[in-house]
Amino acid sequence: MDISKLEQSIGYEFKDKQLLQTALTHTSYAYEHHVQSYEKLEFLGDSILEFLSSEYIYENFPNLKEGEMTKVRATVVCEESLAQIAKLHNFSDFLNLGKSEKLSGGNARNPILEDTVEAVIAAIYKDGGIDQARKFIVENLKNPIEYATKHVGVKDYKTVLQEKLQVNGDVKIEYVTIAEKGPDHDKSFEAEVRYEGRPLARGKGKSKKAAEMQAAKKALEENKT
Repeated sequence: MDISKLEQSIGYEFKDKQLLQTALTHTSYAYEHHVQSYEKLEFLGDSILEFLSSEYIYENFPNLKEGEMTKVRATVVCEESLAQIAKLHNFSDFLNLGKSEKLSGGNARNPILEDTVEAVIAAIYKDGGIDQARKFIVENLKNPIEYATKHVGVKDYKTVLQEKLQVNGDVKIEYVTIAEKGPDHDKSFEAEVRYEGRPLARGKGKSKKAAEMQAAKKALEENKT
């Protein structure tokens, strides 16, 4: 795949193309071909991403309190959010993966996509400086940040359910994964929320957390509390 297509998509042309290639190289490929993986770039990119996203939130949303800014950042600087950036720019088409990782669908796994985005951020920083890294981060996260700021005060379904059930004191609320289907790169989960051992509702999702949230939502909607 022509790497220039990726450069065009992310809006940055590298002077040192090898930096970008390294940012796209998983440890499995690096081990097989005796080259450097993206691990060190990922380490640097993680810090750059946290700093620049914090800076953007601080500068553009002055009415948010410190705790609210932390929640917004945590919402957008997460595995799912970063994996969406990778999917938007078709990172999976350019990843360098080892044979077994490629066969197991590693180019679609969110943890790898997340790591690659952080590595690319570091590569952009090293090749073009902080302003170019900031440009990439802001262009890809400004809409999710905007959305998160509007919902920062909204409690999630699990919190609402817990508060409703514990209104008269501590009770036992648990979430149990009752089904797990699909290959590693495309799993789906089903979870059940239980109140004092009594099943309330079930939910499905692409992660255990999403399935639990759906179960809590259904329990609230069905008034089984």
